[in-house]
Amino acid sequence: MNQFLIEPERKLDVTDSCEVLVAGGGIAGIAAAIAAARGGKKVVLVEREFGLGGMATLGLITIYLPLCDGEGTQVVFGIAEELFRLSIEHGAEADTYPEAWLNGGTKEERTKKRFVAQYNPHLFALRAEVLLTKLGVRILYGTVVCAVKKEEKTITHVILENKSGRTAIAVKSVIDSTGDADVCHLAGAKTALHGKGNGLASWYYYIKGGEVKLKMFGLADVVPGREPVGQNSAASEEYKNVKVESLDQNVRFSGVDGDELSEAVIAAHEKMFMDIQEHHNTDKSYLPVTISSIPLVRMSRRLVGAYTMDAEENRKYMEDSIGMTGDWRKRGPAYEIPFRTMYGHEVTNLLAAGRDISVTDEMWDITRVIPPCAVTGEAAGTAAAMTSDFANIDIAELQKKLVAAGGKLHLD
Repeated sequence: MNQFLIEPERKLDVTDSCEVLVAGGGIAGIAAAIAAARGGKKVVLVEREFGLGGMATLGLITIYLPLCDGEGTQVVFGIAEELFRLSIEHGAEADTYPEAWLNGGTKEERTKKRFVAQYNPHLFALRAEVLLTKLGVRILYGTVVCAVKKEEKTITHVILENKSGRTAIAVKSVIDSTGDADVCHLAGAKTALHGKGNGLASWYYYIKGGEVKLKMFGLADVVPGREPVGQNSAASEEYKNVKVESLDQNVRFSGVDGDELSEAVIAAHEKMFMDIQEHHNTDKSYLPVTISSIPLVRMSRRLVGAYTMDAEENRKYMEDSIGMTGDWRKRGPAYEIPFRTMYGHEVTNLLAAGRDISVTDEMWDITRVIPPCAVTGEAAGTAAAMTSDFANIDIAELQKKLVAAGGKLHLD
């Protein structure tokens, strides 16, 4: 028998107002906040954890995947490249510094080694925080978006909850970079779940014999050039000494159910501890240094936007392109990302960025990683600094601003 509790109606304090509210402080959210703040707007960034970077830092998925097409040509620029350089400001990990790309190497050298690096997650998160605060972005940590208030098709207020309780912020526009399209869902925009869900993963750093290394335990990313998890192929040149180990190929979870997420994290932790214990039993110097502090959810829920992009659109010209990405999984493909993937028709002043944009399941696997997340984040922040009616934006003016900021929109 179902039981129901009716929550009493309550008045909420409108504690602040902003021109751009960014929900989610992962890579897409960081890029969006940077772009909107540089566009002269008052920006509030809402993050449920107590650190920036999301999967890229708190999840320990510390691989800044390629800014190139794998054939010696850079295709990702702008804030995505800025954050790449920031991530390795204090040095790349695992001998992955892309010398040929950052110091004027030949195309042959750039083809041999992709524009990719491994970085320290803690330094990256701290440096990103400094960058945002210097730009005047107000960061609200430990805060989640729990509801929105709309007038017709426009969000007027975002309802937040944190240690202070439940409050509201008046907004002009909202960027959903939660990774799970949470704001899209709450606002009544059309959304879709990934067809196959997510497998267990729990990455961790460990120390062995005085050397700290990353253990890629479970499929949350696959190193470029490797065969799928479970195969014993040789690693790529980028990570020839790193192994991705299978955690559990059978367990799948959606990523948008609270009970299910908790169960998945507990299961991943159990298997991770067993792995650590097994190694420690044979080598007492093998000890964990830090573990993923958030669920490693790759593809959960996304916007169903004005246009849904597919992986078959390799090197297709997009008139409303806002930037490009390669395919981190293999060399050759390159994609122009259309602005139409970032907005829907149900809510006028809401944009999706990062893992939330409108793509097919196959394309989702390409656009969920750091470079395209930064590309779409920058486009969202730039657009939100221009207007709050995204379906009717002056796309030529948006593209002009992105190019002026160092972006590149089309393949040669």
